[in-house]
Amino acid sequence: MTAKRIFLIHATSVAIEPINQAFAKLWPEAQLTNLLDDSLSQDLAVAGRVTDELKQRFLSLAHYAVGAKADGILFTCSAFSEAIDLCKSELSIPVLKPNEAMIDEAISLGSRIAIVATFPPAIKSMAEEFMQAASAAGQPLDLTHFSCPKALEVLRSGNAELHDQMIAELVGRIEQQDLVCFAQFSMVTAADAAKKTSQLNILTTPDSAVLKLRACLKV
Repeated sequence: MTAKRIFLIHATSVAIEPINQAFAKLWPEAQLTNLLDDSLSQDLAVAGRVTDELKQRFLSLAHYAVGAKADGILFTCSAFSEAIDLCKSELSIPVLKPNEAMIDEAISLGSRIAIVATFPPAIKSMAEEFMQAASAAGQPLDLTHFSCPKALEVLRSGNAELHDQMIAELVGRIEQQDLVCFAQFSMVTAADAAKKTSQLNILTTPDSAVLKLRACLKV
């Protein structure tokens, strides 16, 4: 069987390694191409919302992937839900949001869910995805959210250990929730440390995303 060509489209460089590691573990046969435009996250932070211009830039990247014979596309930045929806509606190949699979799992496990992010703009987008999924499933939902932007700063500076420690300390202070969901692929390295500070179930996105895309392509 010919290997499937998967385009991973990133709005920040720190998402690249976690998702590539997840593919290496769960779908090593996939032929991966990483497409990075980190101006997207910079411009979102300035604009404060997903503008029409940002949506069109996402669509251009998706069409580029199709032109390069992509079998499927996985976006890795959770802050751009509306832009990814536009790509889904215009393309015939599977296009996945980073959090789809994890969100479905989360709402099946509990109703009191804490979202933890290091890139605060990701929270609004992810909360909307949660509300849509819970409504479609007929499940009750009580969302709270927490952010630790300094952790992303130290990760970008190369200090992954401190990044993980800061997230773990934040998770350790979360109470009265059924589970915790990490909002970004780049946070996956902090999962083990966070599990040492909390008794709550902690869900991350990369593994779930790889498995769902593989299922979509029937591999």
